[in-house]
Amino acid sequence: MTTAIEDLLRGLAPQVLGVLVRRHGQFDACEDAVQEALLAAAVQWPADGIPERPTAWLCTVAARALVDTWRTDSARRRREAAAAVDPANEPPDNPDDTLTVLLLCCHPVLSPPSQLALTLRAVGGLSTAQVAAAFLVPEATMAQRISRAKQRVRDAGARFALPGAAELPARLTVVAHVLYLLFNEGYTDLHRPDLAREAIRLARLLHRLRPRDGEAAGLLALMLLTDARRTARTDPDGMIVPLAEQDRRRWDTAAIAEGQALLARTLGAGPIGQYQIQAAIAAVHDEAPTAADTDWPQILALYDVLHRVAPGPLVTLSRAVAVAAVHGPVAGLAELGTLDHDGRLSHTHRLDAVRAHLLELAGDPAAARDCYLRAARMTASLPERRYLTRRAARLPGPPGAI
Repeated sequence: MTTAIEDLLRGLAPQVLGVLVRRHGQFDACEDAVQEALLAAAVQWPADGIPERPTAWLCTVAARALVDTWRTDSARRRREAAAAVDPANEPPDNPDDTLTVLLLCCHPVLSPPSQLALTLRAVGGLSTAQVAAAFLVPEATMAQRISRAKQRVRDAGARFALPGAAELPARLTVVAHVLYLLFNEGYTDLHRPDLAREAIRLARLLHRLRPRDGEAAGLLALMLLTDARRTARTDPDGMIVPLAEQDRRRWDTAAIAEGQALLARTLGAGPIGQYQIQAAIAAVHDEAPTAADTDWPQILALYDVLHRVAPGPLVTLSRAVAVAAVHGPVAGLAELGTLDHDGRLSHTHRLDAVRAHLLELAGDPAAARDCYLRAARMTASLPERRYLTRRAARLPGPPGAI
């Protein structure tokens, strides 16, 4: 299947699902039917060409697949089949359908992993096997997760309609968080740029559907400004290159310009949120021609605002780096000390990795080395483990300890 057809199918998947659910209800059954239609298109379109009306083609095939699951009700089967056979009967695309599908996939009754999986399948147009590969789990495991997620949405009595004005902001916050998690998953894993690209595609979709939503624009800007550095994040041997040491000539200037333009249109136009602030921080980094030119006082001021808007341990962790850059590594280490008893960081290597970096800057190589090694033991990422171990090896320590 060509990239053009794959991109077309991904874009059409939520629209077709919206048409079916609006007409027939039963989100879970309709989603399965759409997957069958996408598979049929992936097989037929490369050989036969893209139909003149691809949305109608997919709607017809999906509706027939849906009817086929209702074999026990012959009267309904005849009625639904009569409506399904003629693509001209299909309603025009409803621009709200994709947003409604996205909100269903990110329903609050679902856990974040289930929201991610269902979003990738129903809105991203990925097969169960592709979603399973994205999260490194067996296909059968992912199939069960998606099935349970659809069952929970059905049991919650969710309707295929946009939430009311009072509920919509909270639901959109969940959607943005799911896309944010998806992007982080793809950006952190150096081997899964496809996940980051899919998150950016869906963030573009959300921004198009909600053009006046400042956080939708901020989320897209944050992704673009961050992903612009992707090609410089590793050296030819695949080793991680920290931000301060990256070759900034390799950064994607077009993505940076787009992210900056989004921010320029958004900041000051309405209430500011965490994604706009994080995007502003990323923009300050991207604007610096060299690491030495980074405006750390501005970054620290932005982290102060972020801490008020969306406090949390990861914000404090990142703020400690900015504190160290402005006031020295000892001040940064004091900031980190406030997290020592925060259980939310007990299962991540990040606290030890940042502490190691600040200890090295503070002139305590032995303690820094211990923290690097402890962080290396905690991370599940092989590239990060190699990077942290290499940092430790550059510092003095007992012979043969590494």
